[in-house]
Amino acid sequence: VACIGGISAMASMETSRIGNPVAIIGVSTGILATLGHISQTMPVYTQIGAMCALGGGAGVYLANGLAPTQLPETVALFHSLVGAAAAVTSIGSYMMDPHHAVTAWVGTAIGAITVTGSLVAYGKLSEKMSSAALALPGKDMINIALAGGNIACLGLLVMDPMNVAQGTMALAATTGLAGVLGYHITASIGGADMPVCITVLNSYSGWALCAEGFMLNNSLLTTVGSLIGASGAILSYIMCVAMNRSLTNVLFGGYGSNASAGGEAKKYEGTATTTDVDTVADLLTAAKSVIIVPGYGVAVAKAQYDIAEIVSVLKEHGVQVRFGIHPVAGRMPGQLNVLLAEAGVPYDVVLEMEEINDDFGEADVALCIGANDTINSSES
Repeated sequence: VACIGGISAMASMETSRIGNPVAIIGVSTGILATLGHISQTMPVYTQIGAMCALGGGAGVYLANGLAPTQLPETVALFHSLVGAAAAVTSIGSYMMDPHHAVTAWVGTAIGAITVTGSLVAYGKLSEKMSSAALALPGKDMINIALAGGNIACLGLLVMDPMNVAQGTMALAATTGLAGVLGYHITASIGGADMPVCITVLNSYSGWALCAEGFMLNNSLLTTVGSLIGASGAILSYIMCVAMNRSLTNVLFGGYGSNASAGGEAKKYEGTATTTDVDTVADLLTAAKSVIIVPGYGVAVAKAQYDIAEIVSVLKEHGVQVRFGIHPVAGRMPGQLNVLLAEAGVPYDVVLEMEEINDDFGEADVALCIGANDTINSSES
């Protein structure tokens, strides 16, 4: 209930501050209840405590050294840990009780895809690897062959699930094939589409947790996994709709397409109007209604504090100022909302795209700041 309440609180900026503590209480209570239920010996509890301390200490250390612009790649990196836990737990659970063979395969496959996919996303977002999309010849056939190999491993597993040695080999092969599939799919996605990729990987990690919950007969894992999986899938859909693209197009670059980016660039008709700082300042102060559209450039330049000051000055002049947040603004959903809240921008003037789209026609000024990727798709 606490986990569901925590996620529900995230739906509104006014209640989002209590969302994390409530969710933490829910997960912590579940961990304590699980420790009390397993009734293990003191040496086992000592090992568990040591691992919890090690993981918690590492989390605190990493979080304290993070800049706001590093949050997206950190989320991607943490997703890889969830995937690794799912894959290892699935194989270990099957070895102890082979009756959950199919569920173990699902957890292993999704977990392995999540591990490698998340690591590639981390590498691209942190600029440790090129953000350009990998374009191997016949990439669609590579994906099909890898997926087919995973299905073949499942077939081998269900032929004789009680043969633990054979089943473990099948799960090990699934781990390798699914890992390569996750790497290839994510590496074939350009850096501009990483926000959607992160939400998809988030969904994957949720379904992997759900599979773990079925295997371990743990309702907490099943519930939390379902929430994460469903919310990640819904968010991915919303972001794709906002970009006028399908999820298949984002993940696979258009199945079966051999099109390239070559040829003459698109020509835009009309005249570009240049301006300067003083002119923009005059436009803002003379306006009655201003809509600001922020993008990832705000995070890079740490401009949220200057923007908050502009908002304060304009409000003193009686100007109505609101923000329009595109679903894929920034490098992960909600990044711009967090930055603006950190700078003290009131929650009630920060609106989602569908909430403010109809108001652009009545606004006197629409100011795009660091949002070139949002308003000009050719730049991505």
